[in-house]
Amino acid sequence: MKRTEVEGRTTLIHKHRERALLAPLDRLPAARKADAFPSHALSAAQKDFGELLTLAAQGQPQVLRRGRTPVAVLLPVDAASGVVLSDTAAHPTSAASAGGAVNSPQGQDRGRAPRRLATLGDAIGAVLASGPTGGPAFGLPGLDAATGGLQPGRLTLVAAAPNVGGSLLGLAAARQTALVDNQRVLYAASGPNRSDIMRRIVSAETGGDYPRLKQGRLTEQEQRMAQELVQAPLLIDDGSDLTAEGIAETAPYIQDLALVVVDRLQAAYNARLPLSGDRLPAASQVLASLARTLRVPVLAIVDSDDPGLLGLLDADVLLTLAPAEEPATVQVSVAERDLGMIASAFLSPDLLHARFLDVGARPAVPAGSGRPGEGVGTVVEQEVAEAALPYTSGARQGLPAAVTHVLSALRTALADGDRHALAELGPSLVEVAAVQPQLTDTPEGARLAAALAAYAAADSAGGPGQAAPVASPAGTADSPDDEAGSEREVEIEPGDEEDEPEGAVFPALKLLKDAVSRSKMHPVKVIRTEDRASGPWPLISEHMDGEPRWIHPDVTSTRVPFTRGNGKRVRRDQLQVPASFGEGVLCLIDRNGSYPSACSAVPLAPNKLLHTGPLEVFDKSQAGIYLIDIPQWSRTDMPHPLGRIIDRPDEHGRVWVTTPHIKHLARLVRDGHLAAMPPIHDSWTGKANESLFKPFYEASRKARAELVDIGGEPYKTYKTRLSIALRLLWPKRPEQRSPFWRPDWRMSMVAEASVRHWTVAFKAVQEGHTLLALRNVDAAVFWTPDDTPPATYRIGTGFGEVKAKFIQPGEIIPEGDD
Repeated sequence: MKRTEVEGRTTLIHKHRERALLAPLDRLPAARKADAFPSHALSAAQKDFGELLTLAAQGQPQVLRRGRTPVAVLLPVDAASGVVLSDTAAHPTSAASAGGAVNSPQGQDRGRAPRRLATLGDAIGAVLASGPTGGPAFGLPGLDAATGGLQPGRLTLVAAAPNVGGSLLGLAAARQTALVDNQRVLYAASGPNRSDIMRRIVSAETGGDYPRLKQGRLTEQEQRMAQELVQAPLLIDDGSDLTAEGIAETAPYIQDLALVVVDRLQAAYNARLPLSGDRLPAASQVLASLARTLRVPVLAIVDSDDPGLLGLLDADVLLTLAPAEEPATVQVSVAERDLGMIASAFLSPDLLHARFLDVGARPAVPAGSGRPGEGVGTVVEQEVAEAALPYTSGARQGLPAAVTHVLSALRTALADGDRHALAELGPSLVEVAAVQPQLTDTPEGARLAAALAAYAAADSAGGPGQAAPVASPAGTADSPDDEAGSEREVEIEPGDEEDEPEGAVFPALKLLKDAVSRSKMHPVKVIRTEDRASGPWPLISEHMDGEPRWIHPDVTSTRVPFTRGNGKRVRRDQLQVPASFGEGVLCLIDRNGSYPSACSAVPLAPNKLLHTGPLEVFDKSQAGIYLIDIPQWSRTDMPHPLGRIIDRPDEHGRVWVTTPHIKHLARLVRDGHLAAMPPIHDSWTGKANESLFKPFYEASRKARAELVDIGGEPYKTYKTRLSIALRLLWPKRPEQRSPFWRPDWRMSMVAEASVRHWTVAFKAVQEGHTLLALRNVDAAVFWTPDDTPPATYRIGTGFGEVKAKFIQPGEIIPEGDD
């Protein structure tokens, strides 16, 4: 009713097979006249709504009143054409005189020829004569067996919540039909653009890393595949004003059309996308009519699994995707109109390569590249790659970014048969296996832990991982055994959630709780356990911190063995700077207190986040999380402004970011460093506040000033309790108790630290300094004359100030207690 009264929208309403439209009065002006049609007060209409819907569906409009004022009308829908009987406005008695359904004989043109009827014998003869349909399929045997393929004349809907991968099934059908069966496909793209589609096809066909392809870095084989796609019978329509009517008008002109894919129908309303919001029911009717008229399958993806919405759509077959009980598996439920669920299939998401796999199936290996186990990679390495698939594919979270990067690279090297890349990964894999990252107590976690343990055992016996140190690719993240400088965080242990005792050196948790409690906005400190699996919370990940993990593309970073003062053997970075950089030394910058410093003014929403959907512009009065396209960044002397966020885009090439990065992009646009703000495709926000943690920041700054000179155990305890308090904002494991559970607060705070780190480094680059590396939220390496740190940094021991150290070219970069 709100949409009808305020926005003038029409809503299609179903009750079993009965359909009616809740419409504004402009659709039936005669409804404004007293006693022209039956009318009902809203309070009474609510109780009798089912009966009113039936009457409207039978051709008897029903007026709804707020008090004595008509505000809306329930109208019938012509079942054959989907056209509202708006001409009843001119002839108010015609609908009532019809006395029945709008397609009843009384309402038909008496001069029209009778419809052609077929006997059961006709139908049996046609089926026997035609034999197997041989129509389009998904190319996934389990799913094709469950669906019987894509049948001509039927509209099939793929329903999946965002980030589950629904669009990849549409892409799978298009790839199978156009590339394998060489049949013509119309791919109507209302979500992705043609470049996205091309990169996903190349990634799926070659096993190449989709995020890497988005950066335009294609191997020779991927370039060859892209050239071969030029002749593929796949036609793409990615116009911004794409409508169902436009698709229906275009399709008849495509000769030998075998399949129509519509990617996608968007549940959330977007003024720029006709295939969105309350226009979807009418659009699905047009697509269903197109399938029946042309006798081709139409496959449409809808980015929602809401039963209420799906019930409004005119699907012959409905495929609903949902995570299965088995780890790293998606269940596809197959339902037909009138029959309900008839079958199901299981798929394994391989989101890194923009595709689904049959459960148990291995990824396709490009022709000529060699298969794992056939001269490329050992059995132990293969098992590590297979065990890591739930994490590297994006189906499961929980691994540090550096570990995920290494394991993803391992899988790609094995799939590509790249012996050189495999050799380069040796030292990094040794470090990952030796440290044994903390894994969840699940079957996939246990399998990966066992695989890494086997790899470590093989390494100690002289097997995998004994290769000599080699150059690592630019941008390789720190290994897990690194002491990540002053911002290295402490693992939470039992008892850490308790307030510090009286007289503690620094009662960090007590101070943080007190700062939050002082807010007049009545912050929600803990999201209830039963609410954490829905809403915005599953969308939040560690990657939203935006920490840069970057090395200048002209600089070579090598991991070399090093023995610390305590005798522990580790690996450290050694940067090789080209002669073209001129004379200079490496200036190592270490920022003090990046995390607590960010607490001085971090924008976040103290209360619950509400779903605010697509936004035309960023609202500065709000804070939360936002789904955006990755903006283009062409500079090679600075990392991307979003840091490692860009490493894990969704199937549409989009990423979720917190408010600090949205504001960061807005500043870069304002200053002319970015062409335009990326569109906000979805959002969860609340009223913004920048001072929630400020009292905590002030107390932390004051304590640091007092304790930094004392040093020793008191200062170490201060840093430990500070780290624990901030970690407790988002305890990850169920056994970790905490007075907080606000992942959006935690990631906003870390994102703010990352943005500040990036911004100061960028100012130095703008003043002519050469940045060699930027990492975490506190470490930077510049190429400068000896004893001259960039003037954009303030040397000192306070928050936001830095320590600077100079080393000669060829020396290792010390870290932590080196």
